[in-house]
Amino acid sequence: MERIFEFAGNHTLLVLALMISFFVLIFSELRRKASGMVAIAPGEAVTLINSDAAIVDLRNAEAFSRGHIVNAKNIPFDEFDAKKDDLSKSRPLIAVCDSGINSTKAVAMLRQSGFESAYTLKGGMAAWGQAGLPVVTGKKTKSKGKRS
Repeated sequence: MERIFEFAGNHTLLVLALMISFFVLIFSELRRKASGMVAIAPGEAVTLINSDAAIVDLRNAEAFSRGHIVNAKNIPFDEFDAKKDDLSKSRPLIAVCDSGINSTKAVAMLRQSGFESAYTLKGGMAAWGQAGLPVVTGKKTKSKGKRS
């Protein structure tokens, strides 16, 4: 125990940086939980999709046509606020964008509108692709990455 205090005394800036990082992490997690925001990983999203979740792709039509999750409904983010009331509140909903930023904003809007089971895909389509999960382009399904 004595060596810990000696280390902290000799490396004040390092210990201070560690403590600040720790408190920023705790604060951001508490804020996320307080807002009710639920970000799910691609694997969890697949489980929800298999349990009849709806997918809303918030990217523009061009990005959507380059590749999207099977059965995703395309509602560009700039039109989302006007069209969100057309979505069903009875089934889980997963919002998807390129990186997860716009989908986080969309899920916040949905939760304020009474959607209890609205989720954002953590990392967006970039994370979906990195996980090697299938995307639809046109009428074909292709898998990014190799599966064993």
